[in-house]
Amino acid sequence: MVDIDLHDKTILLTGASNGIIGKATAEFLMKMGARVALHYNSNKDPANALIQTYKKTGSRAFKADLSIEKEVYTLFEEVERAFEKIDCIILNAGVFIQHPIRDTPADWFSTWKRTIAINLNSAGLLTKLGIDHFMAHHNGRFIYVGSRAVFRGETEEYLGYAASKGGMVSLGRSVARSFGKYNIKSFILSPGFTRTQMAENFIKDHGEEKVLDEIALNELTRPEDLTSIIGLMCSGLMDHATGATIDMNAGSHIR
Repeated sequence: MVDIDLHDKTILLTGASNGIIGKATAEFLMKMGARVALHYNSNKDPANALIQTYKKTGSRAFKADLSIEKEVYTLFEEVERAFEKIDCIILNAGVFIQHPIRDTPADWFSTWKRTIAINLNSAGLLTKLGIDHFMAHHNGRFIYVGSRAVFRGETEEYLGYAASKGGMVSLGRSVARSFGKYNIKSFILSPGFTRTQMAENFIKDHGEEKVLDEIALNELTRPEDLTSIIGLMCSGLMDHATGATIDMNAGSHIR
């Protein structure tokens, strides 16, 4: 584990409760001393458990359905009101919903719209709100959790997911180019197949060998393998890599 001091950092992390990557990231940041605004939608218990474990950080949980525009505004306003200054925003929340092409156009597009709303529209609005906040405080960092699907493509069941993550990656790069002079930095993390509940379900159906055959290493990426690089991005030690996309996919897609 990289020993990173984040005691002076306040971080807004979306998708910090149900998602295993979000939960692992929240715990790592709090271990490093960060005060974390843990966003959740319906499951508050994991967030509360972390807050109780790391009481000294002053972290708090905030509820919002990111598919609802008004709740995205409210989330940011509540975090800003509670903590005054936010140093970093990690846009991690997302859904991975199948919508195979055999679906009816109405059903297919309904899933597309929900995926874009949660994965991309909420990230866009939080980016706008974050830029305004960071410019007022003359400093700030964004971290966008993308996907290898952006660069190698995705299977036909997940066209909406791939498109949403592609938009997020382009957004993160554009923020880096456009707002660096305002002392705003932006990074993209691009995971591959990571050992989450979704992965376990896939392995149960298709077997672990099918997944291992796709990667260069002998074991799947764990959520904990992503947390150190996220902490480093938050710390300021990677600022001159602003705009960079960091691939963490066990060599399954090498650019």
